[in-house]
Amino acid sequence: MALLITDECINCDVCEPACPNDAISEGDDIYVINPDLCTECVGHFDEPQCVEICPVDCIPKDPNYVESEGDLLAKYKRITGQ
Repeated sequence: MALLITDECINCDVCEPACPNDAISEGDDIYVINPDLCTECVGHFDEPQCVEICPVDCIPKDPNYVESEGDLLAKYKRITGQ
């Protein structure tokens, strides 16, 4: 699954630079995650870095983008060219 930033986001700016896939960007009101780029940090880290660093715990899995670990690893390989 890709991750999702909920409206509890306080725009603290810590998640965007933590994302190794550049999947996080500023939205109109809160930060947003591009599901086409989000691998939940599979291939980079053991845990999603945005979830680890978020001070308000507002980044759950996005139920609209259900992906297995294998799907996320394939996406990582596609994104990174590996």
